[in-house]
Amino acid sequence: MPQISFFYGIYIWMNFSDHQPPHFHAWYGDYKVIVNIKDGIVKGEMPGRALRMILEWLEEHRAELMNNWEKSQKGEPLDKIEPLK
Repeated sequence: MPQISFFYGIYIWMNFSDHQPPHFHAWYGDYKVIVNIKDGIVKGEMPGRALRMILEWLEEHRAELMNNWEKSQKGEPLDKIEPLK
């Protein structure tokens, strides 16, 4: 499962050939969530501050995430995405 970004202790990754809908995984300490790229729906639990940062990052990088999703479905190498600043 390739890591595509890291910021403020939050790891972001995508699985190759993962299930629909397009999404990414985020991990912060013992917390893990799955975030839908298109609508930002979150499954799992995450502290509020970390979740707000993840969703802000999603808004800034939605197109890049969709591009990586398409690559992941084809088994192609994924691009790194700039962290939240």
